[in-house]
Amino acid sequence: MTQNYGFGTCLDSPNKNLAPLVTTLDREGQLEIGGCCLTALANQYGTPLYVLDELTLRTACKAYRDSLIEFYPGISLPLYASKANSCRALSYILASEGFGWDAVSSGELLTALEGNMPTQRILLHGNNKSLHELNLALKHRITIVIDNVYDLQMLAQLIPNNGPPASVMLRVTPGIECHTHEYIRTGRLNSKFGFNLNEIEDILRWLIGCPWIQVTGLHAHIGSQIFELQPHHDLARIMIDMIKLARSMGHPLVDLNIGGGLGIRYTESDCPPSIQSWIKTIAKTIVLKCKEYNLRLPRLLCEPGRSLVGTAGITLYTLGSRKEITGIKTYVSVDGGMSDNPRRITYKSNYTACLVNQANLDYQKNITLVGKHCESGDVLIEDLSLPISKPGDILIVFGTGAYNMSMSSNYNRVPRPSTILVASSKADLIQLREQPDELLYHDVVPPRLSTLY
Repeated sequence: MTQNYGFGTCLDSPNKNLAPLVTTLDREGQLEIGGCCLTALANQYGTPLYVLDELTLRTACKAYRDSLIEFYPGISLPLYASKANSCRALSYILASEGFGWDAVSSGELLTALEGNMPTQRILLHGNNKSLHELNLALKHRITIVIDNVYDLQMLAQLIPNNGPPASVMLRVTPGIECHTHEYIRTGRLNSKFGFNLNEIEDILRWLIGCPWIQVTGLHAHIGSQIFELQPHHDLARIMIDMIKLARSMGHPLVDLNIGGGLGIRYTESDCPPSIQSWIKTIAKTIVLKCKEYNLRLPRLLCEPGRSLVGTAGITLYTLGSRKEITGIKTYVSVDGGMSDNPRRITYKSNYTACLVNQANLDYQKNITLVGKHCESGDVLIEDLSLPISKPGDILIVFGTGAYNMSMSSNYNRVPRPSTILVASSKADLIQLREQPDELLYHDVVPPRLSTLY
């Protein structure tokens, strides 16, 4: 039976597909994405290789942007949760699509600033911001999301008494549980992020007497890879209650940021909601709740990451060694692994994969796809059905656009891969492959050690 990879089956909400929208087979049965032959890309740029499809990314941006316009009668601004995958080329694309940028470090801030992102569309998050990060945000008049009292204490030291007040949002932990991996649940009460609901009133009251700060909005994020709509409906209701409280105390709240978290389809059995239904659920709840309280609508902000870039990305590997244990298991190794995709060993995440040059053939054998690293847990996919393969074959893993490059490492001193952006049969290099000798750049050998032998 030939596998169905969902090539373009949902054209207006890419997160519901397994593959990028423009994934096709050429006359020889070879996979193409964005009009580019994947075998040719692997030969030209080497493997492992990250490939991002620009059309799929821009289509997801359009889905968010258009849904906000359709379902929310107030002002809105979608932002990109750049922790999903961060580089200057992505910032240029997201800025051109009218998106903002959610950063959690000076590196992500600099990427946006050097990537043509308007500063008024950038937010600085983080539960332990450094003085350098806060100063960088203040210098560029970037809105800061306050996560805790420590943030406020540091800002009090940094902002001059006669200077303009810092624009801030307060992060709220709403106490909402959702069905996802415990490491990526951020909205429950037992979370390292944000102020719990029973703390918000006291914080808001204290900030009334702080002329060096202006609270312009509230923020919450309940988790990642979420397939349910009810938690976001509940979140919207809770946050409007908080806005009512803040405005009644005199804070000029204009923004409500409901975070992100919408899941994508990694395997055939996954069925995430569409981008449109996610926005509609949140927008409808906010509108009804504001009408109930006779409140003016806030500017609605959201922060998708995975659902923007996840499906747009794939990873190419070259198959190598094969180990068959009769009656037990067959291991097939690739030239990458946990250093370029740490999600499997971290979250037990599942993926879909196939051979680039045999994507339309029947599946004949189950194998366990493993990486090259010195770690027994370096397993990419268990029980993967593939045609008979040989060393040198090129394999594609779908859905790797989010949290693969951004969470990658140099474990075993393996260099990070290149990233290629494909569009309209053109391929552009947007991130260079690291070279082994570059990994030595930051090493320092004290002189006393070099004279020991």
